[in-house]
Amino acid sequence: MAEIFTNIPEIKYEGSKSKNNLAFKFYDPEKVVLGKTMKEHLPFAMAWWHNLCAGGTDMFGRDTADKSFGAEKGTMKHAKAKVDAGFEFMQKLGIEYFCFHDVDIVPEADDINETNARLDEISDYILEKMNVTGIKCLWGTANMFSNPRFMNGVGSTNSADVYCFAAAQIKKALDLTVKLGGKGYVFWGGREGYETLLNTEMKFEQENIARLMKMAVEYGRKIGFTGDFYIEPKPKEPMKHQYDFDAATAIGFLRQYGLDKDFKMNIEANHATLAGHTFQHELRVSAINGMLGSIDANQGDYLLGWDTDEFPFDVYEATMCMYEVIKAGGLTGGFNFDAKNRRPSNTYEDMFEAYILGMDTFALGLLNAAKIIEDGRIDEFVSEKYSSFRNTEIGSKILSGNATLEELASYAADKKNVETPISGKQERLEGIVNSILFG
Repeated sequence: MAEIFTNIPEIKYEGSKSKNNLAFKFYDPEKVVLGKTMKEHLPFAMAWWHNLCAGGTDMFGRDTADKSFGAEKGTMKHAKAKVDAGFEFMQKLGIEYFCFHDVDIVPEADDINETNARLDEISDYILEKMNVTGIKCLWGTANMFSNPRFMNGVGSTNSADVYCFAAAQIKKALDLTVKLGGKGYVFWGGREGYETLLNTEMKFEQENIARLMKMAVEYGRKIGFTGDFYIEPKPKEPMKHQYDFDAATAIGFLRQYGLDKDFKMNIEANHATLAGHTFQHELRVSAINGMLGSIDANQGDYLLGWDTDEFPFDVYEATMCMYEVIKAGGLTGGFNFDAKNRRPSNTYEDMFEAYILGMDTFALGLLNAAKIIEDGRIDEFVSEKYSSFRNTEIGSKILSGNATLEELASYAADKKNVETPISGKQERLEGIVNSILFG
């Protein structure tokens, strides 16, 4: 097989002083941080769709980047060329995982049976590459938002026929995920939502979504899928309002319909900000509910109100992300770069430099988060802030669940007044973080 990225060497760690554009400055895979290597803390994955498929098309213009990889687009030859390109790309960067949608890896045919035959063929080819390289599948999913049949949703569709086609796609995507040894399977809402309540029976739609997910879980377990199912929350786009608005909404949905034992969250940074939250908030909500599973590593533009899927470069945000991940005990999934080059960054070299940027950003975030945890002042303050519950008789009684409302009212009456609570010291804590990061 001919080399595709002929002018790109294997990317090595050279340290922060290096001026080599094709070298890691901070990501040193074997460096030990808090008892684990960087590559153990940061199981990075390549997103098949953006990296191998997206050519820079937007609503105002066509592709600027050539992602043909020497083959005619829309053919199985091109599908195999993308496999060759993807595995060469991952090997040169030292990335050990990939993620895929079904129609990323093959062109969709007019007949679903033909599409499935193509998927069988290409998955055999991918499996060969996996066996040779040791690269693994992080998670799989089905694209159920691009085809016009899904214009009114998937589980939330108004068409029983469309619902069946969606079930068929999910079944096949699960087959492929198991075949390729995927650790997870993702439900991204896509068009699971509404444009107006004037034509929407919300309860009916949400119950149908739950039914489809339950069928997926039952089938997946039947064929030997032992990994996690994920929901990837997003508040809007492409629908005006999506049912998986944020982590808290998605977790409430899962619990309402008895799906919480099989599902976790796949949190995307850009989706968090679209919901009016920080990335850290969505990770914390998932973690405290025992549902932090995997991460789509990207960032949005705070000046733009849509999903820009930029490669992460905000080290402060990456630090807060890694602080949450470490405190939660790590991920069951990994860090998938659901990110795309900016439209004018249209060369093969740009593809590599974007991943170097993202991997270095999270490596810096890991190093910084470890310093914050080892420093201990943040944890010490938080513990002190709530000490009146843990270190007093009445507080301990409240926490144990043995207090009554009458008892607490009597306590307050005896006290007659209450002291001002401990200061939140936000500015001090932010200064501590800055001093650790930049001191």
